[in-house]
Amino acid sequence: MTSPRARGSLRVLGIDPGLTRCGVGVVDVAPDRSARLVHVGVVRSDPGAPIEERLAVIAAGLRDVVDAHSPQVVAVERVFAQHNRHTVMGTAQASGIALLIAGERGLPAATHTPSEVKAAVTGYGSADKLQVQTMVARVLRLDALPQPADAADALALALCHAWRGGAAAAASGPLTPAQKAWHDAERLARR
Repeated sequence: MTSPRARGSLRVLGIDPGLTRCGVGVVDVAPDRSARLVHVGVVRSDPGAPIEERLAVIAAGLRDVVDAHSPQVVAVERVFAQHNRHTVMGTAQASGIALLIAGERGLPAATHTPSEVKAAVTGYGSADKLQVQTMVARVLRLDALPQPADAADALALALCHAWRGGAAAAASGPLTPAQKAWHDAERLARR
């Protein structure tokens, strides 16, 4: 059962898209950047099933999480180039499903690269999985590292989105000078 949302906090659903394992993490982030775990899990599909069935399983699982936890915004890992085209295609398809669910529910959505997430959570854009898991556990005051790595990555995505401004800025008031500088730099980098 989900406890009531703290006043002024932002509820973010982070999604680490994958066709076999799609990580999901929901956190409440207060304007002071403190965060509380709401939900963490993985939506799994059978690698032997036809692609349309696998995507339907991912969609149903994501809809269940949205229905159960009512996020205000969705953050999805941005698909990046990989050497294995089969893997990147599955990730891209799962990412599209995640963005579709956000659109169906009228939720704002954003994408963040793995290096953006790592930098936001650990301070280092090339951090390894264990470093990300350790920082997520520390920030959320968890007794153990979130498992599997897909679930930890989803929580890291949610934290990254809330901390980098995004919808959190709208929920907590005007941007701080540091948030404005970061936002301006991101905008220029996208040109």
